Amino acid sequence: MNVRLGERSGDTSPARSGGEKVRIEGLGKSFGAGSRRTTALQDFSLTIDDGEFICIVGPSGCGKTTALRIVAGLEQPTVGSVRVVPSSDQVGRPLNAMVFQEHGLFPWLTVIDNVAFGLEVRGLSRRERHRQVEPFLKTIGLLKFRDHYPGQLSGGMRQRVSLARALVTDPEVLLMDEPFAALDAQNRILMQDELLRLWEDARKTVVFITHSIDEAIALSDRIVVMSANPGRIKEVIPVPFARPRSVAELRADVRFGELSLHIWRSLKDEVQTARQTEGIGMP
Repeated sequence: MNVRLGERSGDTSPARSGGEKVRIEGLGKSFGAGSRRTTALQDFSLTIDDGEFICIVGPSGCGKTTALRIVAGLEQPTVGSVRVVPSSDQVGRPLNAMVFQEHGLFPWLTVIDNVAFGLEVRGLSRRERHRQVEPFLKTIGLLKFRDHYPGQLSGGMRQRVSLARALVTDPEVLLMDEPFAALDAQNRILMQDELLRLWEDARKTVVFITHSIDEAIALSDRIVVMSANPGRIKEVIPVPFARPRSVAELRADVRFGELSLHIWRSLKDEVQTARQTEGIGMP
């Protein structure tokens, strides 16, 4: 099952639907200077196809979030490059949208206005923004909560609003940084199934960071395993399960346990190394 970066490891996945969407080449990121200089990422290279769902796993401090923020344009790399290939109809749509672990909703705005916030830059009227948002609220089951405020919602509901806010802008690439980490186990499974359903409908290119091996297997087409700091790609593993998927049913497949064990064996030494150097590196 060992698959090295550079091999077209996921080409057999039924979900890979298009040509190249994201190309990351020789990415490196360092912080500080002199004796205090720390390298968070080193020689990080990855090609992601249009419509592909990628999960990145690795020990704490290995640079997962740093890599995602560079792809999002929120940080600049020290070396290397990131290229997102726009679609022919990309005009007026963002190249990417990001969903964080914290929902980041504005507490003074209602659900519908939070989701519609990203459409304001298009100069649309409030009525038109609401008209475009309502189908998304219906899809995530929150239309009847349209006039509620974030403080009136559960954690899972707030994350659904955050996800809808990202999707309504119709981004080329959806970037997700441990969006379900704060949820309890039951709500996490429900949100995983919800995300899979939304992904099946839209077939967006997704880059998803998680510490959960099971979550990575349930969601992705390929899993990128990262080394301890400085973060490099150790292994890229194709996920063999057909789509559409049910998270709960998938876990009953004997291959699920085998793949989970394989990924843990790949990660174990990196996690132990990260513990020994705790405090060095970036998330």
